[in-house]
Amino acid sequence: MIFDKKLIPRNLQDYETLYNKSVTDPKKFWSNVAESFIWKSRWSKVVDFDFCKPRFNWFTDAKLNITENCLDRHLQTHPNKTAIIFEPNDPNELTQYISYKELHKKVCKFSNVLKNNNIQKGDRVCIYLPMVPELAIAVLACARVGAIHSVVFAGFSSSALSARINDASCKMVLTSDGSFRGNKIINLKSIVDEALKKCDCVDSVIVLNKINSGITLNRNEKWWNDELSKVDDECPIEIMDSEDPLFILYTSGSTGKPKGMVHSSGGYMVYSAYSFKNVFDYSDGDIYWCTADIGWITGHSYIVYGPLLNGATTLMFEGVPSYPDFGRFWEICEKHKVNQFYTAPTAIRALAKHPLDFVKKYDLSSLKVLGTVGEPINEEAWNWYNENIGNKKCPIVDTWWQTETGGIMISSLANVTDGKPTFATKPMLGIKPVLFDENGNEFDENDKNGILGIKYPWPSIARTIYGDHERYKNVYFSSYPGYYFPGDGAFRDKDGNYRITGRVDDVVIVSGHNLGTAPIEDVINMHENVIESALVGYPHDVKGNALYAFVILKDDSKKDDIKMEINQLISKTIGPIAKPEKIQLVPGLPKTRSGKIMRRILRKIASGEKENFGDISTLLNPEVVENIVNGS
Repeated sequence: MIFDKKLIPRNLQDYETLYNKSVTDPKKFWSNVAESFIWKSRWSKVVDFDFCKPRFNWFTDAKLNITENCLDRHLQTHPNKTAIIFEPNDPNELTQYISYKELHKKVCKFSNVLKNNNIQKGDRVCIYLPMVPELAIAVLACARVGAIHSVVFAGFSSSALSARINDASCKMVLTSDGSFRGNKIINLKSIVDEALKKCDCVDSVIVLNKINSGITLNRNEKWWNDELSKVDDECPIEIMDSEDPLFILYTSGSTGKPKGMVHSSGGYMVYSAYSFKNVFDYSDGDIYWCTADIGWITGHSYIVYGPLLNGATTLMFEGVPSYPDFGRFWEICEKHKVNQFYTAPTAIRALAKHPLDFVKKYDLSSLKVLGTVGEPINEEAWNWYNENIGNKKCPIVDTWWQTETGGIMISSLANVTDGKPTFATKPMLGIKPVLFDENGNEFDENDKNGILGIKYPWPSIARTIYGDHERYKNVYFSSYPGYYFPGDGAFRDKDGNYRITGRVDDVVIVSGHNLGTAPIEDVINMHENVIESALVGYPHDVKGNALYAFVILKDDSKKDDIKMEINQLISKTIGPIAKPEKIQLVPGLPKTRSGKIMRRILRKIASGEKENFGDISTLLNPEVVENIVNGS
């Protein structure tokens, strides 16, 4: 354990005591937490901030390198412990087990590759790789030499990739010839080739031979293994200032141009490590598995940095939950005796549609903690997860956070604080959430809905939007001056538990009434034949706006009277005012790869548009847009 036991709550009373200390004297609290890490020089000031500018400096003047804390420090205590378990896409392929000693050598070696190819401190490196160990190695190698990594999910189109490369002015691209995804082979290199036609900033490309495609490389392109053969496996760390950027990560861009969120070296290290330890109740020897992709913030914080900073064993999975069948997740849990399992509600709902035989054939008794991320989980999915995967014995941590926050902000702490279905519950230590009323005034009453804000900065808050600080200020700090505004609404119950109710812009004014879409969706989802729904507003001649519901059914053969039944349920639960004007049965909903519904697209469809949806290639399921437009 890297943290002093006094900093880790073991029960509810501990949490309440520590939480009060963390918000009454945050400087002392975060200074104590930061003492758990290796620094080359200590901070002169814990935090210096100004919400108006906005500017946030944590651990001023402190020097460090995050990889020394992820790798080097563990060589003294457990060099042979498994750092990464790699489970390939094909279940017949051998699993890789990479120890901390081996990972350290691999990272050092690739760090030297970067330096050999003229990558220096402050240079931006775009990483467009599948979920293979080389992706984690590349991320850590960038951090070791002081280069700023910008990982782009290897499912994005060439136009989405080129936009991100250009925005960050990346000097190098790391990719592979292709990737395996279920029974598909994806030619990543051709996507990169297409993207680079529009990128003048890239000097070199290094290509991992993953699928043995036999391709010929272009000028300024080199094979990964050829470059490794030229270097040794020793590489000193680059000393970084606490506020030096560690990475740029682009949000999914559900509205407008994607935002390149910049995260710092010191603050991000402290918060990602501390939140991981607290939320998941990780103990030495546990096997932890987050099913996300490193192309998203969840993968950055809770596959790579958070676990490795704690000296944990983290599992990487190359494949998809449906290949070779819908039991793959559970087969892996049994195979590796996984203790903590962290996934998205989207995945849970998708797997819940299939027979329980896919679950019951596997021994899931090793599981101790279950987690969800990406969006609020509905009650039906929560119950299925609790009963069938956790066997009603595993706490479920329903985590709320964002790319912008860098780490989990509101969540129950496994085996410490109580969970509650559909509630994220309590703020993390050091996090001070507040609720605003419709007039922008902070209120203290419980059992009320409001708009969520964060009152005090935390170490891993994004420092800016790359190249556009004004946009950063306008989006997150102008609506409620003196607070961070995440864009979400929340309900706080009588015990101070928070339930995230959805985006604030998902409030539709119908006949003068403000209607939040999330509570209505919850009611629709209560219908026994509904899997999922999304509600948006659209212009209406009489009401000003009306509600349009997109609904996915469990059983399409039972759709007679379903619209009437849904409206009856809404009328009974909320009131007739909340009934959708239109209900469309759809095969799926357009979602980002992180599981968020692209309501911008649904609003356009509801308003009668049939095209001009922007770049939909970044969606998890771009084909569903055409299906919805055509009514199929």
